[in-house]
Amino acid sequence: MKTRPIILLMAMMLSVTAWAAPLTLASPDGHLTLTTGVDKGRPYYSLSRDGVVVIAPSHLGFTLTAGDFSSDMKIVRSSRDSHDDTWATVWGEEDSIRNHYNELTVTLKGGINKAQMLVTFRLFDDGLGFRYEIPQQKVLPDIIVTDELTEFCLPKDVPAWSISTNHTVYYEGIYQRDLLSRKDTVCTPLAIEAAPDLFLAIHQAALVDYADLNLTPRSGKDGAVTMLSALTPWQDGTKVKAGKSLLSPWRTVIVGRKAGDLITSRLMLNLNEPCTWDDTSWIEPGRYIGIWWSIHKKKHTWEQGPNHGATTENMKRYIDFAARHGFSGVLAEGWNYGWGQGEDIDFLTPYPDYDLAEVTRYARQRGVRVIAHAETSGRSLLLEKQMEQAFTLYERLGICAVKTGYVAVKLSGLELSHSQYGVRHYRKVLECAARHHIMIDNHEPVMPTGLQRTLPNLMTQEGVRGQEYNAWSVDGGNPPAHTATLPFTRGLAGPMDFTPAIFDYSDEVVPGTRPQSTIAKQLAEFVILYSPLQMAADAIESYENHPALSFIESCPTTWRKTIVPNGEIGRYVTIARQARDDSGQWFIGSLTDETARTLTISLDFLEPGKRYRAFIYEDGPGADYRDNPMSLAIRQVELTAADTLTLHLARSGGAAIRLTPIP
Repeated sequence: MKTRPIILLMAMMLSVTAWAAPLTLASPDGHLTLTTGVDKGRPYYSLSRDGVVVIAPSHLGFTLTAGDFSSDMKIVRSSRDSHDDTWATVWGEEDSIRNHYNELTVTLKGGINKAQMLVTFRLFDDGLGFRYEIPQQKVLPDIIVTDELTEFCLPKDVPAWSISTNHTVYYEGIYQRDLLSRKDTVCTPLAIEAAPDLFLAIHQAALVDYADLNLTPRSGKDGAVTMLSALTPWQDGTKVKAGKSLLSPWRTVIVGRKAGDLITSRLMLNLNEPCTWDDTSWIEPGRYIGIWWSIHKKKHTWEQGPNHGATTENMKRYIDFAARHGFSGVLAEGWNYGWGQGEDIDFLTPYPDYDLAEVTRYARQRGVRVIAHAETSGRSLLLEKQMEQAFTLYERLGICAVKTGYVAVKLSGLELSHSQYGVRHYRKVLECAARHHIMIDNHEPVMPTGLQRTLPNLMTQEGVRGQEYNAWSVDGGNPPAHTATLPFTRGLAGPMDFTPAIFDYSDEVVPGTRPQSTIAKQLAEFVILYSPLQMAADAIESYENHPALSFIESCPTTWRKTIVPNGEIGRYVTIARQARDDSGQWFIGSLTDETARTLTISLDFLEPGKRYRAFIYEDGPGADYRDNPMSLAIRQVELTAADTLTLHLARSGGAAIRLTPIP
């Protein structure tokens, strides 16, 4: 009778002792191994590939206003799960994605009033995702995060590509290569070359109601470099206001053997929640043109006046061009009140020279959709006040896509756009737009994290130093390496509205500033820089009767399959994409930095036994981005999966290829 308490006590002691040992989790293919445990009261994780350390032991936890979840912690429970399914995309770089992972959830207790915190790890063949959950519990008051303590410890100092958080506005910077230890606080995605056969990308997934993640390097005595989490704060200095419970975004580490593996990873999308909408038939990717480049080239204005761009007459010209050449939409920037000095922004009232009802009627008649522009100048609260009424109007008129903008340092003069405040605002706009069957192209956004799986009306976003810098930037425009770097950096976060395909380099606004590329490279960017709403950015006069337009006319914006035959970050890249329709066509884009290159591409991704007619748009005789950027050659050849394709790329040159099956 007296032995029962002793037996129970011994069982409890054995249970605690069991949890003291580190826990491990393997990826489905067995190459990656996660280890997690508690070291002197501090929770940690590490990651290895085939026994080689990828992420050295790195701490986990939080500091809250009520205390911390980083010391005196114990693992009190763990559970495991596995998952393997394939889901269909509404649009994207593949038509279906396999979601295969092994999962480990650990429950930790300690820190603040012996409260509980859960960490869930999901290990895929191509990387790791993990997130925190602090459930509602009596011992905790409202959860306010003052710091997230997540670390990513690299065993040694290695080169990486990033943009600075503190010195970059709207993420519109040039990604720089440097050792991790030399970097300032940086934005994610952070691309890392850890070894010749080991490439990493640190980012996040499912940023829903939380602050954006930044990383600050700290060098250790052993040569390791630890990247510390640095969340974007509210103006009061706190990071996240979570209420009674907290669920963080997933922290992600993609692991690849070559740089192209970072591009083809779908880990981020898999970590977002599925779309639960019954009907997504109204979501339609496509190519569009717009009254945009001529404004940046100072030929037209956003505001009304003698050179106003978005007039009824001008829009009808663009609509006619779109109808003739297979573009699905036309963007009207500067159509509404709010651009002139002292004007109140009004998302419902057009300027007098823009007949909104007539323009939309004419577009519907011609089989083209109007893309509206809602520039807030950072006045997020004003958009929230007007958006229900505005989106109701747009829906009634048949406007099914809106480009939103937030050109201001702070939203409504209050908070940073990539703070939790901004994340909440963008979500409100997306959900309101969805109720009215409106797609969104969000400019000056928070860095994307795969939310388009859950809300597929989030078609594309800016958050990138785009084409407009080639119109007026005093530094001469984007350097040649820029678009050879973006697929491995900003592109890992999701679609980007870079606005490629400039054909006319004349009439420089700033002497020497123009696209620092050949025209063939501009075509290649249409394939390489992915966006389901892809804008051919030049004025229609530049496209009329140009032989290169035929490639853009044929190029889809949503795909069945994507592969990366070759690429080195910041030097060159080739991406091949298969059309999502039943045509069997493939499209290839290839481009290089300021170094001319000859690239040989295996075509083993084509259907065996089938012949294809390749239409190749490439750098012509003497092509050079500085001296002869307009030289373009177009040729046709027949190819099969057994062939290789040799491309001669000029300095900052490129090639764009359409492969059509021969019946």
